Amino acid sequence: MSDATGEGDGREGDDGHGGDGEREGDGGHEEDADSLYYVDGDLVPASEATVSVEDRGFAYGDAAFETMRAYGGDLFRWEAHADRLRDTCETLGLDHGIAHADLKRRVDETLAANEFADAYVKLSITRGVQPGTLDPAPEVDPTVVVIAKPLPRGGVGSEPVHDGPAAIQTTKTRKAADRAIPAAAKTHNYLNGILARLELRVTGADEALMLDPDGHVAEGATSNLFFADGNALRTPSLDGPILPGVTRATVIEIAKAEGIPVEEGTYAPDAVRSADEVFLTNSTWEVRPVATVDGIAVDGDGEGVAGPLTTLISRLFDRRIEENHYDGERL
Repeated sequence: MSDATGEGDGREGDDGHGGDGEREGDGGHEEDADSLYYVDGDLVPASEATVSVEDRGFAYGDAAFETMRAYGGDLFRWEAHADRLRDTCETLGLDHGIAHADLKRRVDETLAANEFADAYVKLSITRGVQPGTLDPAPEVDPTVVVIAKPLPRGGVGSEPVHDGPAAIQTTKTRKAADRAIPAAAKTHNYLNGILARLELRVTGADEALMLDPDGHVAEGATSNLFFADGNALRTPSLDGPILPGVTRATVIEIAKAEGIPVEEGTYAPDAVRSADEVFLTNSTWEVRPVATVDGIAVDGDGEGVAGPLTTLISRLFDRRIEENHYDGERL
């Protein structure tokens, strides 16, 4: 759920758990009925892309996925996404037998067929068609699906794909304990995040702030969470039920390179409510500032303007994208 989500997806995105997820990064991409999707070796129009009703990804959510973002025709941190996809499949006992290079070729073919240089990409691998019981058969004939949708250019001077600063709301729906549902596994089962998002319908918020079973801050439904209190940049530790977002990891790298103290720990919701700055990350949102937490304006300004640290991290992220994916055209 969390390069937070969304990388919404997003997990939805980011990096869109979500996101981001590095999650199924929800929001920001355009619907395009003329897009071509990759479905088990064929590139087919989005309106005709289907899988069997007996596919375990449909029937049970028995599938792994990654939400990624392509910049200038290149996937952002492909190896990190591929490694996380491998880890999810290992958690599921889903031995699909497809090499990273082969999976990337299928993604590249999908981008090329659509002539997308900048895009949202979702790569899914299910256990395939196995009619009958909950217990999976040991033999796997995987279903592989690649979805791509156009996004605006990223990098320096780019416009964010999210709908502006987020309003986040703590939900009654909590993250499951890691021993119940491993948080690091990005699977097709997003019920936990869906229930959290349903709670938002009466609040006006647009992202959930989910707690772990002990009441500590975990992450968004499709995003990872960061906040600052004047002493350090803080984010919930991966020791809790937190998706290891790809965008999350990138932000931590950027902050440390700038000499910004980064603390990964365990936090009460009040720590986020009283923070000077709060932002979310996932693959499609990249770095999204937060305007309010549980109806309380971040730093009391209420204008939804990103604070100085959030602005710096976002600009450095854009510079990294510009250098690595656009050959520094706008630097």
